[in-house]
Amino acid sequence: MGGVEAVAPAGGLRLRILTGLALVAVALAALAAGGLAFLALVAVATLLMWAEWASMMRLSMSIRRIGLVLLAGVMALAGLVSQGELVLAMAGAAGLAGIFARAMDRRQGFWTAAGLLYCGMPALSLLWLRGLSEGLAAVALLLIVVWTTDIAAYFTGRALGGRKLAPSISPNKTWAGAIGGVVAAMVVAGAAASLYLPGGLGRWTLTMASIGGGLAVLSVLGDLLESGLKRQAGVKDSGTILPGHGGVMDR
Repeated sequence: MGGVEAVAPAGGLRLRILTGLALVAVALAALAAGGLAFLALVAVATLLMWAEWASMMRLSMSIRRIGLVLLAGVMALAGLVSQGELVLAMAGAAGLAGIFARAMDRRQGFWTAAGLLYCGMPALSLLWLRGLSEGLAAVALLLIVVWTTDIAAYFTGRALGGRKLAPSISPNKTWAGAIGGVVAAMVVAGAAASLYLPGGLGRWTLTMASIGGGLAVLSVLGDLLESGLKRQAGVKDSGTILPGHGGVMDR
């Protein structure tokens, strides 16, 4: 998530917290309901992400509309075809849209295909994960680990400061914040295992703590990737739809 360690005024922090709590409530409610509710939330988020991506990369209006139609079409197929067929449909849509956009503008071809995959593939992954027999717990753990990493990195970075993690990409992120986020994620994942998995403290605790740490590292790297994309596009946030947070892609 972009800018997790930026110093914010008290009013801005309160707005950020309130918006974050609302997002958490909506996400958990849709996750618990599953089915069409979860699909609808993922689909709406995906379409908003594409709109933000297209704006960031200054894609033409016709390409933006084509991308929205293609993503909506792929999302509509969820539950009707296999996961493998969904992935093929997404890859095919991205490839065809990229070829079409490239014929109009060489630069737009790459960013069109990359954007459709960047927005669409994580959405398909979430839908697949939620559809597993233990999908509710798996997605809940994933979300909680990412949220914990983000929050702990923010406050640890502000409290300790220190050496910058990647100053040329995201000057506000520090090593202290990143390490604090990873450690907090490991603790939360390990605690969840000890509470909800058979046997309590033991092998499962260490296993889930390791998984939580790995997911936290990927979360930090994804945050840096997002920051790099925004820096290349010359924008601070991917959008302005979420008060105190920026855009949907930032979240």
